Amino acid sequence: MKSIKYMILSLCSAVMLLTSCTDSFLDHEPDERVTIANVDQVCQLLSSGYSTSNYGWLCEISSDNIVDINAPYLATQSNGSEVLVHYNLSSYGREDDEAYRFEPVRSSTDSDSPSSIWQGCYNAIATANHALVILDNLYGGDSSTLPEQAKAAYGEAYLIRAYHHFILVNIFSQAYKDDEASKADRGIPYITEPEDVVSVNYDRGNVADTYKKIEEDLTKGLSMISDVNYKKPKWHFNVNAAHAFAARFYLYKREYDKVIEHANFVLGTDPATLPSKLMDYSRFDECTSSSDYAEIWQGPSENNNLMLIATYSIQWRRQIGRRYACAGKALRDIEFHLGPNWRWYLMPAAGVSGGTFWDGTQDHGFTSARIAERFEYTDKVAGIGYAHVIRREFTCNELLLERAEAKLLSSSHDVDGCVADLIAYEESRQSFSESNKKFYTSGNALQPLTRDMIESYYVKTTNSNVFENWDFTQNMSSSFVIPQDLVVYMNCVNDMRRYETAYTGLRFFDLKRFGIEYSHHYSIDDIEYKLTWNDPRRAIEVPQEVIAAGMEASQPFVLNTTSTQTMKQE
Repeated sequence: MKSIKYMILSLCSAVMLLTSCTDSFLDHEPDERVTIANVDQVCQLLSSGYSTSNYGWLCEISSDNIVDINAPYLATQSNGSEVLVHYNLSSYGREDDEAYRFEPVRSSTDSDSPSSIWQGCYNAIATANHALVILDNLYGGDSSTLPEQAKAAYGEAYLIRAYHHFILVNIFSQAYKDDEASKADRGIPYITEPEDVVSVNYDRGNVADTYKKIEEDLTKGLSMISDVNYKKPKWHFNVNAAHAFAARFYLYKREYDKVIEHANFVLGTDPATLPSKLMDYSRFDECTSSSDYAEIWQGPSENNNLMLIATYSIQWRRQIGRRYACAGKALRDIEFHLGPNWRWYLMPAAGVSGGTFWDGTQDHGFTSARIAERFEYTDKVAGIGYAHVIRREFTCNELLLERAEAKLLSSSHDVDGCVADLIAYEESRQSFSESNKKFYTSGNALQPLTRDMIESYYVKTTNSNVFENWDFTQNMSSSFVIPQDLVVYMNCVNDMRRYETAYTGLRFFDLKRFGIEYSHHYSIDDIEYKLTWNDPRRAIEVPQEVIAAGMEASQPFVLNTTSTQTMKQE
């Protein structure tokens, strides 16, 4: 693949610097401009090394968690009446129309756009690269004699660089298949040096190469990271967050023993200590507003939260009372359905204790306080400022489901271990107060999950259950085949993952890495846009201004809407 020229926005120089942030999000309040001359100032620099862009909405609207409620669909709360409905609502912006139709986003570079994500990640990578150069200059590149503070700064810089490349490759490239098959898929430029000129030649390489470089940085970061530098470690790559990142990386790479190893580092192996690390839903008893729920979901003091990232995002506004929403079948499949061990139409943990909100009394879109907006006023009188969403980038609950999947798909196919983790996860979702638990469990409406329940519920069915067997295609690569006798447990893992990761964008990554086929239905004409397991559009197109500067496209063809959609025949 030939080298091409394009522009990546970055920091200008290693000696100039730091972006300012609010006290509530960062440990350090840096000066407007300083010369970086010691490790304390490197730590201040690294405080600005986390992308303030949010990939949640772009990935959600590209997944099966969002529907067009202007298209005919079965209402979320149909009460047994199978009647098609549709609305006539506007999208938040034209870019949402493009993303929903799996087209390149050409109309916006604003918050939540591919341009914002691309620029935000490469700015963070540039920050890490500057920090590494400064540390090399301060300590001569000799890692054997580093003081602990400098060693931890090195570790954080390597992890920042690895993590942001990981996000980029999973958005703008095809899913990792295996080292051989992924050589045929375009990766993303892996930047390891600071830039000192405006336009630089880079090569996108391939996905296999990108994953190899991510792993190299991840390994270095894990060997050096510690929690010595920050008073508020959950806003940074602390030790537990680093291992959670490693578990996710190796899950996507399908090295399951390493997933289990890194998950065990955080979660431990003693079932008795596990509940204290998971989400405690009884904390929601006194909540009355989205901000109350958000304080718990997004709180740095919550044991479940391993790393938080403050972002600029209007995701909350985009999916409440707008055209593209979590409603209909998408919402039913996430949480509005009967389950293997509950008989409530709305999953108790999600609707009552989890903070689910919607637009009035009609089916205008649901969302969760997990992504509740935090508004930062720059002028309270004028009512203007910046909308923030705090990303819960790594949590113990999601890590537990990653471990369950890894146990199941490892060479030993540890079904017992997988089921134990799934039951532990469900116990977390039932951690209500005693009064709520008594109410929910009356008449056996909510019961403890068992292996028998999993095996009887998560099977392919033709009855009226909302759940249907997901199609884990066997086409991703010759090295990735899920045995049929394990599919029932994988269905349970994915059901729980879809709930746990809803509204965060991670569902899109799951659809890609399993090759699950799905469709978007668009407009009153019910136009179907379908993604097959190997569809080039699974790699979201890189920003148009980057392509204009010479970057190779992610999708190796020019989109023609007439060739990428099919009209549903009545």
